[in-house]
Amino acid sequence: MCPLDGVCNSVLLQPTKDAHGGNKRVFNRLGGGPSTAENKQKVCNYWRAGKCNRFPCPYLHRELPPPPGAANGTATKRFANNTWGRVGNNNRPIIKTEKLCRNWVQGNCMYGEKCKYLHSWTIGEGFRLLTQLEGHQKVVSGITLPSGSDKLYSGSKDETVRVWDCASGQCVGVINIGGEVGCMISEGPWIFVGVTNFVKAWNTQTNTDLSLSGPVGQVYAMAVGNDLLFAGTQEGAILAWKFNAATNCFEPAASLKGHNLAVVSLVVGANRLYSGSMDNSIRVWSLETLQCIQTLTEHTSVVMSLLCWDQFLLSCSLDKTIKVWVATESGNLEVTYTHNEEHGVLTLCGMPDSEGKPVLLCACNDNSVRFYDLPSFSERGKIFSKQEIRAIQLGPGGLFFTGDGTGQVRVWQWCNGPTATS
Repeated sequence: MCPLDGVCNSVLLQPTKDAHGGNKRVFNRLGGGPSTAENKQKVCNYWRAGKCNRFPCPYLHRELPPPPGAANGTATKRFANNTWGRVGNNNRPIIKTEKLCRNWVQGNCMYGEKCKYLHSWTIGEGFRLLTQLEGHQKVVSGITLPSGSDKLYSGSKDETVRVWDCASGQCVGVINIGGEVGCMISEGPWIFVGVTNFVKAWNTQTNTDLSLSGPVGQVYAMAVGNDLLFAGTQEGAILAWKFNAATNCFEPAASLKGHNLAVVSLVVGANRLYSGSMDNSIRVWSLETLQCIQTLTEHTSVVMSLLCWDQFLLSCSLDKTIKVWVATESGNLEVTYTHNEEHGVLTLCGMPDSEGKPVLLCACNDNSVRFYDLPSFSERGKIFSKQEIRAIQLGPGGLFFTGDGTGQVRVWQWCNGPTATS
């Protein structure tokens, strides 16, 4: 980075000789001279960061158009006209990389405002931190807000589920699970907690408490679809249960096998169940037949999270990529865009901002969450944490929740009163 950032765009270091024959370094500011054919094709990095003060500037103050007929990312010709990864009409500037001050995190930075590192948990505008919920002793692996409830539930590897009052932010209950919480979801009044060798289920309205046996090893992911509860297990199987209203219990319905290693992500959409695994693959299952109809193998590491958005499937991996999939005319999924990150990606969450525009939240293993506009993938903000954020959950009225490796749960909100999400 230029040492005179904000004063000049760039400097040129040229060795010259003085009258006595000695060498010295002099800084010559690059002026606004005539543009060359080469720099006419280059985009000004300082314009991208919103800091260019040169007039005229020899570099472009706009994004280069894509080459004629070229496709974005790994798109094939069929998807050449899609808009994934292209900057939208708002031309939102790309936020440059920032580093959190470790001493500030510990409360003992001596440089104060003069510190060259970031003294803030966030970069960007449009969202704010409301409060922090303290109590868990280990990583928060699940957060959920059951329908019709005024309580927030958080599960942790400290073997507890904490119950938080949404009005006061106070912890009003601690449930000892007896094992590390691998994941947690809710459907209607039901809360499902995945632990080793079983799934814990209880109804927040009737206080019904059930244990669903069958899993072998830790339960890492769960999803609900077509009146079935699915659980991804450490051994690679996906177990399914169906609720029997007559007996008021969940009965085993199926066991979906195909993955060679643990299933760590599940999502339901478009009458399909999608599963991501430590075997680096994504399997697509029909909800009607519960048969695997396609296996996707484009990722090169663990598929950590899956998200259905519009007609697209988004997947992220420790291979430092987010892939966007779309169905072809044959019905099979193909990658239409690949977004590259500097770090492994842990979880995805989609939500509307305060204006109702779609935003992707992307938690990475550098202790940050990045905010991207969709479908352009223009970066618009970041959240930092002391340790990795492993759980992100939407709430009503523009609220969203994050849980990190220290056990801390944070409550955030989009500014200017965004529309409620479920």
